[in-house]
Amino acid sequence: MDPLILARMQFALNITFHILFPTITIALGWVVLHLLLRWRRTGDAAWLAAYQFWTKVFALSFALGVVSGVTMSFQFGTNWPGFMERAGNIAGPLLGYEVLTAFFLEAGFLGIMLFGRDRVSPRLHLIATATVAFGTTLSAFWILSLNSWMQTPAGYEVRDGVVHALDWWAVIFNPSFPYRLTHKLLASGLTVAFLLSGVSAWQMLKGAERPETRRVMRLGLTLGAVLIPLQILAGDLHGLNTLRHQPAKIAAMEGVWQTERGAPLLLFALPDEQARENRFAIGVPRLASLILTHDAAGELRGLDEFEGAHPPVRPLFFGFRVMVGMGVLMLVFAWGGWWLFRRTGWQRLPRAWLWGLSLMSFSGWIATVAGWYVTEIGRQPFIVYGLLRTQEVAAQNPGSMIAASLAGYATVYLALLIAYVAAIKRMAEKTGAPLPAGGAAAPVISRTFA
Repeated sequence: MDPLILARMQFALNITFHILFPTITIALGWVVLHLLLRWRRTGDAAWLAAYQFWTKVFALSFALGVVSGVTMSFQFGTNWPGFMERAGNIAGPLLGYEVLTAFFLEAGFLGIMLFGRDRVSPRLHLIATATVAFGTTLSAFWILSLNSWMQTPAGYEVRDGVVHALDWWAVIFNPSFPYRLTHKLLASGLTVAFLLSGVSAWQMLKGAERPETRRVMRLGLTLGAVLIPLQILAGDLHGLNTLRHQPAKIAAMEGVWQTERGAPLLLFALPDEQARENRFAIGVPRLASLILTHDAAGELRGLDEFEGAHPPVRPLFFGFRVMVGMGVLMLVFAWGGWWLFRRTGWQRLPRAWLWGLSLMSFSGWIATVAGWYVTEIGRQPFIVYGLLRTQEVAAQNPGSMIAASLAGYATVYLALLIAYVAAIKRMAEKTGAPLPAGGAAAPVISRTFA
């Protein structure tokens, strides 16, 4: 196989595995902080038990995210040295800011958060937990700033083939950055919302329900019900931004081969790149133009205008529909679950719905990976859109060497992923200790922080 394709597959595998865990820790850090505050304010041991359980999940996710992130960064030197040679003046500082600010905050206070509850004052422990939560979000800020710059570069000039920053404000807050950051933060919130709900549902199904289980489920469903409409709105705004700055990506996502007005929204099709047509297409007339241009007769540029400079069509076409389909399922389960569970008073929960929520536990991962593939594959054939082509910055490594390391990564990552899911399952099924009489475990906040 082509060494360039193998190198891209290896990086895709690494980033796919890595992104799973920040997608959890970004929002879970704030959820853990919320659980801690609820315990401090009420003194109810159920909130403490929820905090202890989900702190363990956070720690496990954080550890895997850090390890896989380090591995991924090595590939800039092994497989993509030209990227840092040509664009390192932008990428290097942004990655450095992420380490110097976000990662140091997380690493510096994580130990206090995990092990300091009974060793430091309640105020310091709360500050440490809040700092870790803020650090995860700040990390997303810097990483998405760099990724967004690679999609919509701004604030730079090219001298002797090397990119130099002219305006760091324009580099960081490039045209697509606000939309990508918002979209990612909401995606993390939804991932955690369904993880909370799914694990709680699994505990009910397996007879391992704890005093905090229904509270956590209610929190997860509430979070999902609130965030999914916001994500739909953010996705619409992000689509409009992408249409403006990366029209070839939109054309591939929607299977638009020739420029047309009143383009249909294809619910299903088999794009054929050789014939440059869609086979077995099922669509809604004019709906794609209406959604993307807010005009039923709006014009969408076709792939024929980007010959030799547009991404592969099938991965984007199907990846986008997987992401949207999973979003629709999230909407159904979040709103349907809230209505159903409020109607039953959170006491009698249908087993069929519990099974559905359990199966949705990692639905956020599916939507996130599908969306990430649309974003990254949609940038091709460029590594920095319109500026650097991917093939220009790849190392000349033998294909056999890349294939061997790719197989090794895949084996290790699969084992780690299975172990991660199994660990959460085991923790969820473990019966918690009964609450003390009255449910009190700590003084309320007025006394704790006196």
